[in-house]
Amino acid sequence: MEPIKDPKLEEHLHTHQDYKLVTFAEGDPENPKNWSKAYKWWCTMVVAVTCFVVAFASSVITADIGGVAKEFNVSEEAALVSITVFVVGFGVGPMIFAPLSEVFGRQVIYASTLLVAVIFVIPCAVAENYATLIVCRAIDGIAFSAPMTLVGGTLADLWRNEERGVPMAAFSAAPFIGPAIGPLVGGFLADACGWRWLYWIQLIASFVVWVLITFTVPETYAPTILARRAKKLRKETGSPDHVTEQDLDTRHFTERLGVFMIRPIQLLFRELIVFLISLYMSVLYGLLYMFFVAYPIIFQKRKGYSAGITGLMFIPIAVGVVLAAICAPIVNNHYIKLVKKHSGKPPAEVRLIPMMASCWFIPMGLFIFAWTSYTRLSWVGPCLAGLPVGFGFIFLYNAANNYLVDSYQHQAASALAAKTFIRSFWGAATVLLTGQMYDRLGDQWASSLLAFIGLACCGIPFLFWFYGAGIRARSKYAYSGDDEESSDSELEKRPADTPRHADMQDLERARSYVSNP
Repeated sequence: MEPIKDPKLEEHLHTHQDYKLVTFAEGDPENPKNWSKAYKWWCTMVVAVTCFVVAFASSVITADIGGVAKEFNVSEEAALVSITVFVVGFGVGPMIFAPLSEVFGRQVIYASTLLVAVIFVIPCAVAENYATLIVCRAIDGIAFSAPMTLVGGTLADLWRNEERGVPMAAFSAAPFIGPAIGPLVGGFLADACGWRWLYWIQLIASFVVWVLITFTVPETYAPTILARRAKKLRKETGSPDHVTEQDLDTRHFTERLGVFMIRPIQLLFRELIVFLISLYMSVLYGLLYMFFVAYPIIFQKRKGYSAGITGLMFIPIAVGVVLAAICAPIVNNHYIKLVKKHSGKPPAEVRLIPMMASCWFIPMGLFIFAWTSYTRLSWVGPCLAGLPVGFGFIFLYNAANNYLVDSYQHQAASALAAKTFIRSFWGAATVLLTGQMYDRLGDQWASSLLAFIGLACCGIPFLFWFYGAGIRARSKYAYSGDDEESSDSELEKRPADTPRHADMQDLERARSYVSNP
């Protein structure tokens, strides 16, 4: 929404209880959910491709870390910092852009942050010293985090709950295919043209998606659309009576920003569900970035393959991700059946079923990777080990996000921000630790250690399957069905007799998706 700047409106809200609530009418063409299916799919694919490009940008430079180290005369561990600062930016950005999007809308955040990201890729490509590369890479990480932060909200804006399964599956694959394709493209590009072209390819791809998302995807955030409509009606009628639900929250933006910054930390350390799910997702995210270091160790250093051939070894991960995305609608249909079985109000724990089934794929793939990675053995074993890992990523990721959203519906933006924050910092740290871990433990036991950690995490969804409902019942923050008619008091306050339109509940739920995976 747009911030309230009209003092007459603020005074009117303080002194009058009578006002006309601006909402979407039935079949309203300005409601993004009523746009044509073809146009909604266009918007969905544009934001999905944008997320692919962002994930691609995070991993493509791993193909020639050695070239950067040699150019600037630094160690390979120091060269890996260019990945670390980018991933740290992924953790910092959502804490800024999620609340800003609730004030200014999604489109302006997409357009402005991607433009900044595009601009700061250029100094990376032409950097004459290592400090320039690190600083600009950190800025890019923060700026590129915005699309990853907002895309879930965009899908919630466009699609109704019963329609969202397939679009969400299409999006979910993008952030995981990107890191798998990055080393593949980067490997051959680095072999042919050198490490600087790893940044030029980012510039080309990110500029294309910036043009697409800025000029072909309009504002989709319903509160912003309604705020503009209310402002227009006030101007046309000369009456301050036309307001939106967000106008009724007259707190200053800095106060709401403070709530948003504090709430994720409160949930992370006070809520066992948020803490353990975030821990599990951090392990998975760290594992993904460990592969960027582990694969070059196994295939380049041990087996003597080129960067391009090493990049080919990431293909099974991408195949596993695509297979999981193909299966996602099946999982969604199963969930719809459970919704009907529970009369439309299933417990949040039913979201854990895909998690309990797929959690075993991660340690399975890691054990295969560990014990087939001997130099004397074929490349086939460690290469194909990525297939079950990629397959498990999507199911675990989606199930975890859905469980957090269903458990903390009116606080889900904060719950997801907490998960993203801790996950990104862990992922950034693992990039620097992986090389030393493989040197000290050996290739087989280093990978086995990761497998055992993944195996231990398999207990988390089973823990919440049996005890999650009781934990939520005692929680101060968890969502309760009794709250169906009221929003989080921290987000909005309205008089008790405020009329409600059916779509307003959809708007409130959409705010739960502001901070994405």
